Amino acid sequence: MLNKIYLDYAAATPIDPEVIKAMTPYFREGFGNSASLHSFGQEAKEVLEESRSIIATALAARPKEIIFTSSATESNNLAIKGLLLANREKSGHIITSLIEHDCVLNSIKWLEQMGIRHFAASKIPVDKYGLINPGDIEKAIRKDTVLVSIIHANNEIGTIQPIREIGKICHKKGVYFHTDAAQSFGKIPINVNSMNIDLLTASSHKMYGPKGVACLFVRKGIKIEPLFHGGGHEAGLRSSTTNTPAIVGFAKAVEICHREMEKESKRQTKLRDKLIKGVLTEIDGSYLNGHPQKRLPNNANFRFEFVEGESIVMRLDAFGIAASTASACSSPKLEPSHVLLAIGLKPQEAHGSLRLSLGKWTKEKDIDYVLKVLPQIIKKLRDISPFKH
Repeated sequence: MLNKIYLDYAAATPIDPEVIKAMTPYFREGFGNSASLHSFGQEAKEVLEESRSIIATALAARPKEIIFTSSATESNNLAIKGLLLANREKSGHIITSLIEHDCVLNSIKWLEQMGIRHFAASKIPVDKYGLINPGDIEKAIRKDTVLVSIIHANNEIGTIQPIREIGKICHKKGVYFHTDAAQSFGKIPINVNSMNIDLLTASSHKMYGPKGVACLFVRKGIKIEPLFHGGGHEAGLRSSTTNTPAIVGFAKAVEICHREMEKESKRQTKLRDKLIKGVLTEIDGSYLNGHPQKRLPNNANFRFEFVEGESIVMRLDAFGIAASTASACSSPKLEPSHVLLAIGLKPQEAHGSLRLSLGKWTKEKDIDYVLKVLPQIIKKLRDISPFKH
């Protein structure tokens, strides 16, 4: 019987059984609309606010600073477009990096195409490990800079940015600071106060919660323009009937991840390091993408000479191993990853990438199986590779 091993937790995670149990009552008994005045609606409203409080506590935020959305993509759009549109009469310079998620880069591209008055964007480069130099952020800040948006931990290569230092610079300069923490929230500690964060994106389905729900932390006093207009839900910032079961599931997933964070981080780091060491030792012409230490505990991203990543993923799938070449949002594209190009790889090198991301149900025997199968796959692909010749 074929082994079935899931190593694409960075794309989506299975829902924790505790999360499913917590959600189930709100599909039938607690189905009320949280905006309704009757008892069904008020019961839904109560559990909605309890969930908001749970997530706020995990971030060291206030409950009213948590805005529920449908996805990290929506949260990032709301943070960037919302803040810049709210400040369009004043100024409009935004700073980001070359390795942000597509939804951040495309939100900025949309603002550029809209011809927003005074709008301009600066994209900060990274080093060969995908790290941003906070000094580059400080140099790029201008008098008209409104927002700095930097991803906390990269979704492809797992590199963790010096968010605290970047946020400190932003606050010293009087600039708002947003971070996309979709990959990091629930895996490593986050405190929006000590880390000087004004806006933060988090996602449920990256941490064993349901798809279709996420949140945006917006610090009290910051004005953003809503993208959805309707009944004024979520403090007028995100109109739409609230998805009570999903929000309850998100909150339960946050509870579980923070309860297990220290133990899981150590366990996954140990497995990750075993995987990295095994691949680099057993496969000639293999390299690690991203920082060797300053990376998410569950992320291992490699590149292999003379082999295409798509071919590796398909061969791994034939052996029952699920993996990816880049982020799930970008993997169907034929272009090389913009993240890998930003760290200095040539297009042909970027095409030879493989992302293996671990999770709470990854076992050591799974890593052993990958280390047994992957060298065979790379050898066979190199034997028929046109790039080798």
